[in-house]
Amino acid sequence: MTATPGNPPTIVLVGHGMVGQRFLEALAERGLTGTHRVVVLCEEPRPAYDRVQLTSYFSGRTPEDLSMTDMAFIAEHGIELRVGDPAETIDRDGRTVTARSGLVVEYDVLVLATGSYPFVPPVPGKDAEGCFVYRTIEDLLAIEEYAKNATTGAVVGGGLLGLEAAGALKGLGLTSHIVEFAPRLMPVQVDEGGGAALLRTIEEMGLSVHTGVGTQEIVTGADGAVTGMKLSDGSELATDLVVFSAGVRPRDQLARDCGLAVGERGGVTVDERCRTVTDPHVFAIGECALAADGRVYGLVAPGYEQAETAAATIAAEDASFTGADLSTKLKLLGVDVASFGDAHGTAEDCLDVVYSDSRAGLYKKLVVGRDGTLLGGILVGDAEAYGTLRAFTGSVPPVSPESLVLPAGAGAPAQLGPAALPDDAVICSCHNVTKGTIRGAVTEHSCTTVPEVKKCTRAGTGCGSCVKVLGQLVTAELEASGVEVDKGLCGCFAQTREELYEIVRALRITSYRELLDRHGRDGARGGEGCEVCKPAVGSIIASLAPAIGASGYVLDGEQAALQDTNDHFLANLQRNGSYSVVPRIPGGEIAPEKLIVIGEIARDFGLYTKITGGQRIDMFGARVEQLPLIWTRLVDAGFESGHAYGKSLRTVKSCVGQTWCRYGVQDSVRMAIDLELRYRGLRSPHKLKSAVSGCARECAEAQSKDFGVIATSNGWNLYVGGNGGATPRHADLLAQDLSDAELVRLIDRFLMFYIRTADKLERTSTWLERIPGGLGHVRDVVVHDSLGICDELESLMSAHVAHYRDEWAETISDPEKLARFVSFVNAPGTPDPVVGFVPERDQMKPDLPLLDIGLRRPSEDDLLEGSTRR
Repeated sequence: MTATPGNPPTIVLVGHGMVGQRFLEALAERGLTGTHRVVVLCEEPRPAYDRVQLTSYFSGRTPEDLSMTDMAFIAEHGIELRVGDPAETIDRDGRTVTARSGLVVEYDVLVLATGSYPFVPPVPGKDAEGCFVYRTIEDLLAIEEYAKNATTGAVVGGGLLGLEAAGALKGLGLTSHIVEFAPRLMPVQVDEGGGAALLRTIEEMGLSVHTGVGTQEIVTGADGAVTGMKLSDGSELATDLVVFSAGVRPRDQLARDCGLAVGERGGVTVDERCRTVTDPHVFAIGECALAADGRVYGLVAPGYEQAETAAATIAAEDASFTGADLSTKLKLLGVDVASFGDAHGTAEDCLDVVYSDSRAGLYKKLVVGRDGTLLGGILVGDAEAYGTLRAFTGSVPPVSPESLVLPAGAGAPAQLGPAALPDDAVICSCHNVTKGTIRGAVTEHSCTTVPEVKKCTRAGTGCGSCVKVLGQLVTAELEASGVEVDKGLCGCFAQTREELYEIVRALRITSYRELLDRHGRDGARGGEGCEVCKPAVGSIIASLAPAIGASGYVLDGEQAALQDTNDHFLANLQRNGSYSVVPRIPGGEIAPEKLIVIGEIARDFGLYTKITGGQRIDMFGARVEQLPLIWTRLVDAGFESGHAYGKSLRTVKSCVGQTWCRYGVQDSVRMAIDLELRYRGLRSPHKLKSAVSGCARECAEAQSKDFGVIATSNGWNLYVGGNGGATPRHADLLAQDLSDAELVRLIDRFLMFYIRTADKLERTSTWLERIPGGLGHVRDVVVHDSLGICDELESLMSAHVAHYRDEWAETISDPEKLARFVSFVNAPGTPDPVVGFVPERDQMKPDLPLLDIGLRRPSEDDLLEGSTRR
């Protein structure tokens, strides 16, 4: 079919990747989706997704998680998105595009965003069964399926995607090899020194690296499947699976077929406005375009700039794209790698300032001009300073280059804050947002938080590497504008939670009253405190109880008054005034006899039962006076409190591990039980969840937990900072191939460091992103003991373990403590008459009648136009 005359002008977008989606957003921002028909022809079976984060699929993210397409946006702007229906031919004379389905669309403007395709070296056997490329979600799905019957994998290419692919194969349980023709890994981004540091770190992870050799042939067996590789040095490599990740080439065949000019090495030739030099009605953006400076850009940030330029040109705005910043910050197999500016020192008379520590896997190089101008740099192993250094590129930093690369303790490194950056420094290279724009968001648009600035400027919404500097800028600008940034815990304390923790620990303060009277704000001393600081201080005292000589029982004396409703009754309050009871089931393992006990208790007390997501059994509907009776029967059967009510460890989930599962490589159940029994009752700023998976298939979902453990053939990998709640976050790899003792020691340190430094009600996921230095700093402290506090952290955890007491057992053994568990203090034996239940699905549910508070009956005048009374 063909578009009929008389319709609005039509924009056809061929390709719907990350750059294509940004182009659609740029059209919408300029109102062009309201004045034009917009048709998108997408080859893949799904709309745009985050290809930069493609490898995170193997960490548990689903294709839906990776999606960058808000279908509500597509519908709101009337965009005709056709997935799985790519353009096959372009008729430039007739200005039509024909899709695979046979659809013919007339266009006024045609935009090519076809991206690139993986380059596969022309070696014999490259199309054999077991050979794959690493480019799309479908590629990953195919690799994952084939890997189920493989033991060894090899990746051809040691660049960014090659290293990610090798890490993915290792995560799938395969012995992994990397074959790179260049003499070093990531030859485009890093130099010889950086490559050496990267090589050492990656080999320590258990990956085999072969540099300076090429692939000569893929060897196959009688069935046609891959069995090995022949390399250019004469050696052979046995492997069941091969992934080609040897670079990409522009997808410009569609342009070639319709007579558009392309570069000698590929890419649709465009001018500064991203319009093709052949046809003014056709644009090309992203990896398929050969830009006006003669370069094909393979990074997403330049692609976004090209998308903006094309949309602006179509809207008759003045815009141009003449080149882009190629700075990159990556995390490869848990290793920070960054390069910016003239990283390889190609400028005339430039000088290198280098710091290298091969033992620690650190390499930092700055390229400077003779006048002190920072020209570029390479960072491997520690890219913490990337955001600031990149912003200074092209200017003379206010301190010496040496002080910018030296680590802490090796020369007093300069701490360059946001104030030192010039206003024209680009903070967010993904969206080309300068420091001046961010300052303007605060001063002119009244933004006071990082999320508000993100929404206003788009800074920090791309790769996210600038978020830390963004936060520093927002705080600095607020303070410079005379806005007092009060970092105190609440109106009672001017100190942060972290500062109060240190005060309590150092001075061994065991009561909230003493802390408030000695260290509270002037107006708060002698008062009653507030609902913010009471539970926060209560949690601090409880977590430090063994070390400072306080009672570890949260309902002792003054501590009881500090607790919220759930802790106050050691159970979770439900919406009808009843409570739920969750006994601890370590690792999700439970004997039949204990299952029977839970069933009998639920039956005898008329409780609603449900399996929780944490592999436990929750019993709902207990009245407050029934709680001690239920606990008594549970304790007699060997159960204890599951702390479902507290800001403390909840559960450590597990899969069945190698004991039962044919894929398991370690005993995940045993480890989960050990961890749950070790950390039970540990009070923290927020709840803690954990899981242990017995292999890389991750059935226990460990990477969505505050601390998660995944078994490897060599031990355990430890992940931290995950969250599966309202703001999901995949955990980061902290350390790998740990022994049992090493794993427990690092978790001890991590948890106590979190408890020591987190803010009130701050999950580990938020804390890890907020704490200065992020994961790198936490790793330095917890793994490398950079602050010299690990002995203390371990001692605090040992004290917790040694002094743990079950709160339910403590309560039922003390008549005085039992006295609080009544509905009415003046009528202890009277149950709350409001708490009622009605039957549903062979159980019961809360009876929540609607209250009649004398509301008038609605009149005919209250009915909306077009509605009817029912």
